[in-house]
Amino acid sequence: MAKMQQLGAGGGRRGGAMLPRVAAAAAALVVVVAAVVGVAHGGNFYEECDSTWEPQNCWSSDNGNSLSLALVSNYSGSMIRSKRQFVYGTVSTSIQLVPGNSAGTVTTFYTSSLGDNHDEIDFEFLGNETGQPYTIHTNVYANGAGDKEMQFKPWFDPTDGYHNYTISWTPCRIAWYIDGTLMRVFRNYQSSNGVPFPTWQPMYAYSSIWAAEDWATQKGRVKTDWSKAPFVANYHGIDLDICECYGGGCVYGCAAAFGSGGGGGCGQLSDAELGQMQWVQDNYRIYNYCVDYTRFNGRIAPECSLPQF
Repeated sequence: MAKMQQLGAGGGRRGGAMLPRVAAAAAALVVVVAAVVGVAHGGNFYEECDSTWEPQNCWSSDNGNSLSLALVSNYSGSMIRSKRQFVYGTVSTSIQLVPGNSAGTVTTFYTSSLGDNHDEIDFEFLGNETGQPYTIHTNVYANGAGDKEMQFKPWFDPTDGYHNYTISWTPCRIAWYIDGTLMRVFRNYQSSNGVPFPTWQPMYAYSSIWAAEDWATQKGRVKTDWSKAPFVANYHGIDLDICECYGGGCVYGCAAAFGSGGGGGCGQLSDAELGQMQWVQDNYRIYNYCVDYTRFNGRIAPECSLPQF
């Protein structure tokens, strides 16, 4: 891909004064309306994102509708980040992963807050040697606690054209979709069962490519063939259907907007979606933290015995 246009450098984080709960509830409608004005659909990488790591390895084209991220060495990959933070919403993009021998490479699409005790929702794509499938890695962090991994083999060729990856985050659940197919759900059991869940820390959306040959491919047995560099992941379109928020009172407004009394996200999943998820998990899931008794010393997380939907 020709180097058409480099993304801008990342800006600083905006802050907001914390409103009391009563005032926040009274202001919710105003906050939500302001957030909806900032929603982007089918957005432009150049307008919506900044390059936050190794900008020389990140290029946009097609008037900002297409993007390439390159991994050129063990220490030089690339990352982009949305200009806007948000609490709840749906983020999606279409990716063509690195073709051929991608061993030791990791391409990502995820959301994350800032700071040590951060929240994060992951799609990570672990490369493999030629002829072997990628591993699709998903995880959730809440207040710095993760260990909620599920991994899948793709039921399609992620290097043949573009495939859409979507993360949906609402007060009720987190859901991961590929090409519109539901593959995983993580429900909010924080208040009822004490399971940490992202509820209040504003997140950014990120994409990156980086080197992890010490663990990414077959537990590090297969190393990166650097003679094949650069390794390039291509993106097309970014959709940020989000409640823009930088902390403070807008957190409560966003919860109202995406909760059961607002803009959706807490309704029942359809029978078709549940059937899709069951099919993916029955046939393509290769790791489930809920049944890794050795790793967790014979114990399982409380949410593992509760319904996913």
